[in-house]
Parts: sequence; structure tokens; C-alpha cells
Amino acid sequence: MPRPRVHDLDTLLDVAEQLVASSGAGNVTVRGLAAAAGVPNGTIYHAFGSLSALLARVWLRAATAFLDLQTSRVDQASSPVEAVVAAAGTPAVFAARRPAAARMLLTVSHDRLFGPDLPDELADALHALDKRLVALLVRLARMLWDRGDGLAVEVVTTCVVDLPTALFRRDLTDPLVRERLAAAVRAVLTVPPREKDRP
Repeated sequence: MPRPRVHDLDTLLDVAEQLVASSGAGNVTVRGLAAAAGVPNGTIYHAFGSLSALLARVWLRAATAFLDLQTSRVDQASSPVEAVVAAAGTPAVFAARRPAAARMLLTVSHDRLFGPDLPDELADALHALDKRLVALLVRLARMLWDRGDGLAVEVVTTCVVDLPTALFRRDLTDPLVRERLAAAVRAVLTVPPREKDRP
């Protein structure tokens, strides 16, 4: 009969998420995390193998939840333009539900969390998440202009990634920032993507 798990691993991930969001990924240590979570150091190594693997799981968990929410908001939108506005505004909605996770995703690049010893399972999960995001961007471009080429996806990326990153670095919770973002997205979408070069 297996031994019962004494420590809740989701709680450990929650504590790590808070530490990354408040102190930065580079300042999180096994000893500090174990102390904050109230667990022995060995629990972290036993459950995750390494600190970098644990931090990768923290980031992937948050990013997956964010992308799930973003996709759901796109699905519920009333028009293609409003779908892009909804996708762009997802960071603010996500921040209201999980503030530490949102702050971490906005301020910490996953490249800084994932070390060279990342297990294949986590590297594959990251790759799959990237593919999901690209698929969503292509889907939005096709909804808008019936094309999913790089030029069209570039415009959607400006709306869904670049503008929210720039505006929400100031304040995720400010309603005026959200209104300005929505207005900026709608303005960008009034200028269609360049035509593809003909062979």
C-alpha cells in the first residue's frame, strides 16, 4: 500500500508561484521555497527532481490556465473583432482570478525559468503550449480575413500579445487601461494585413 502524500504539491506550486511573482525567478531557492511552504527540502527534490523542473511546472500550470481562459473568451465572442478584443483583454480577467500567476506570466520569460536539465516531458509540454497559442492566433486571423499566413498572424499578434504586454505592465486592474487596450485593438484591426507576395 503506497504511503499517503503528506504535502499537497499544488500548495507547493502555489507558494512557488507567489515567490516567483514577488521576488523574481532568480531569487527562488530550494531552501527558501521549502521554508515558505513549510516542507523539508527533500520534498521538493523527491516530487519534482530539481528546482528548475518545479519552476517549469509552475509556469506551465499558469500558462495553460491562461490559454484555457483566453480560448474560452474567444469562443464566446460575438464577432471576429470582439474575439480579438476578448483575447487581448484576457490578462486582466486572469489577474482578477490569479494575481500572482498573471504577474509571473507578464514579467518572467519562460526562458529564464527553464534550465538545461529540463525533463523531456516538460519540454514537450512547453512545445505543445506554444503550438496551441500559434493555433489560436491563426484561428483569429482566419476569422478576421479568411487567411492564416504570417502577415495576417503578425497583426493579430500585435493585438493579442504586444499591446497587452505594453499596457498591462502598468496596471492590470485599471478599467481605463482595459478600455484603452480595447480601443487600440479595434483601431489596429481597421488596417488589414499586407497582401501576400505573389510568386
